[in-house]
Amino acid sequence: MNRVTIYSTASCVFCERAKTMLDKWQIPFDEIRIDESHDHMKEFVRVTNSARTVPQILIDGKLIGGFSELAELHMDGELDDLMPDG
Repeated sequence: MNRVTIYSTASCVFCERAKTMLDKWQIPFDEIRIDESHDHMKEFVRVTNSARTVPQILIDGKLIGGFSELAELHMDGELDDLMPDG
C-alpha cells in the first residue's frame, strides 16, 4: 500500500491534475474511484468526514485536502520524504 491515497472520479479535472503532479514527482499513490463503487463512496464519506468535492488526498492516512493543498505542500517542501530522492 502506498503512503498516498487519492479519492477521485472519472470526470474530475482537478483529480487528473493531482495524479499528473504525483506522477511527475514520482510519488506512488493508490487511486480510489468513488464513481465506480457504492462501497468506495461509503469509504470516501467515512474517511473524509463527508467531503463534498474530489480529489481528496490522504498521506499516511491523514486527510490533507485536494489539489490546491497538495500543490501547497509541495511548494513548502513537505512532500520531499515521499519522493524517490527524499
